[in-house]
Amino acid sequence: MHELSIADGIVEHCAERANGARVLRVRLEIGRLSCVTAEALRFCFDVCAKDTVVEGAALEIIRVPGRARCRGCGGEVEIRSFTESCACGNSDLRVIAGEELRLKDMEVA
Repeated sequence: MHELSIADGIVEHCAERANGARVLRVRLEIGRLSCVTAEALRFCFDVCAKDTVVEGAALEIIRVPGRARCRGCGGEVEIRSFTESCACGNSDLRVIAGEELRLKDMEVA
């Protein structure tokens, strides 16, 4: 479960940036191709936040769809996995979105 180490890093980073203030909300962008399970990350986030300034913070997850550009026709296509093909039939795709894991912002009191 790599979500535990991800959650630990997010909590540590947020606590550091909060400078002692209480963190109320954390917003993350997680790509659908990132192999990060939102439910597991939520659970781990709550565990890691215990007894820190992040404890009780709302975790908002924004899912970023997978997108790729076809190296054959140049078209863009939404993808759900790395094994998909373009509408033209070409499977030589370059992923342009959906692999991200980004701390978008946080709200402090």
